[in-house]
Amino acid sequence: MTSPRNMPPITAHPTGFVRVRGAREHNLRNVDVDIPRDALVVFTGVSGSGKSSLAFSTVYAEAQRRYFESVAPYARRLIDQVGVPDVDSIEGLPPAVALQQQRGTPSARSSVGSVTTLSSLVRMLYSRAGSYPPGQAMLYAEDFSPNLPQGACPQCHGLGRVYEVTEALMVPDPSLTIRQRAVASWPLAWQGQNLRDILVTLGYDVDIPWRDLPKKQRDWILFTEETPTVPVYAGFTPAQTRDALKRKLEPSYQGTFSGARRYILHTFTHTQSALMKKRVAQFMQGSACPLCEGKRLTKAALSVKFAGVDIGELSQLSLAQLAELLRPVAAGQDKMKLSVEKRLAAQRIAQDLLERVSTLTELGLGYLSLERSTPTLSSGELQRLRLATQLGSQLFGVIYVLDEPSAGLHPADGEALFTALERLKAAGNSLFVVEHDLETMRRADWLIDVGPAPASMAGKCCTAGRRRGVAR
Repeated sequence: MTSPRNMPPITAHPTGFVRVRGAREHNLRNVDVDIPRDALVVFTGVSGSGKSSLAFSTVYAEAQRRYFESVAPYARRLIDQVGVPDVDSIEGLPPAVALQQQRGTPSARSSVGSVTTLSSLVRMLYSRAGSYPPGQAMLYAEDFSPNLPQGACPQCHGLGRVYEVTEALMVPDPSLTIRQRAVASWPLAWQGQNLRDILVTLGYDVDIPWRDLPKKQRDWILFTEETPTVPVYAGFTPAQTRDALKRKLEPSYQGTFSGARRYILHTFTHTQSALMKKRVAQFMQGSACPLCEGKRLTKAALSVKFAGVDIGELSQLSLAQLAELLRPVAAGQDKMKLSVEKRLAAQRIAQDLLERVSTLTELGLGYLSLERSTPTLSSGELQRLRLATQLGSQLFGVIYVLDEPSAGLHPADGEALFTALERLKAAGNSLFVVEHDLETMRRADWLIDVGPAPASMAGKCCTAGRRRGVAR
């Protein structure tokens, strides 16, 4: 282990060090290291070397643990905790914020606008400075939110899309029998067998091709909302089941039936498993909601215009286009016919919006729109969105821990990323960056090389010091 105590002073002139002793989290092997504060520090090393274990699982985790000690016990259960790191001691540790590439649970309601909080400002803009049609009552900002009952389109419930589940989607091969899993949308393994056994009890023929079943029976199996509970005789043939029912034998268990469409919609709405959601989604055909035209909002909200567009149309603009729309409003040079009060509100909100949108465009994200769903973004795009949000937070004295912020970034946009990092540092913050990128290493004030190799050779040594020896 090389300590930075005897190294030449770094360019950032740190006010102190975070001193880590005996770090053993994951693949770290009793690592001791001093990390300067108020500096851009890059943690590097081959994949599996332990650099993320040191930056995220040790330094950030300990900062979060200390923060939780100051939070009321009833509030702790509401916050996702990362656990207590395996480390002897960490001194000189300020509060920390992690900007990771993880995306959390996918949600159709999570968007660029919600992640960056820009949507909140846009809703305020329409509420306070929008042009209302004659006779339209003034709407609150909440009335422009598709995620709240008062703003959501009543037909698609604020999703912007309606989903149809058809027989052709659920039964792609009607030549198969029910026993041969003709109903492809049903669950696999035991759950699917359970539903087939229930149909046997109910008197359905599970051994003839699906297309030969009467339409009334096919429709009930696929579309019924009834959920009958019946005795099930596991492993019995249809003839044996009929005999057991006639003789009133003790069943293996009582099984409850669910129609195929009901199962799909319930699973899609309630499952926490991204894999399960993806599986049932293949049996659903989505289309834009005919009532709101995919804009997710009530007719009342969409009747309000700003700069000639409704809030749904504005949310569909790219961030670069949005900046162009806001620029004359922020400068007080627009041609909208507004009252003095509305004009003043529009200018102030537009200035705030423009500043935040400009940061996003500078980070190479000008092609995104506010309505863009976050599950469709790359991990690098998500992290830069979070970085831009932090630039507007005006926090100081904290450690930002980042996970490869250059991932997926076009080389032409690299300079904007470094400018953003420098802005955070200049505001009095420390930047601990896990990174492979050579250019990021060149820009670093301090390098920490973890390794020397992955697997059994990981986390054994840690060379720390002012950057040098990086290929130019």
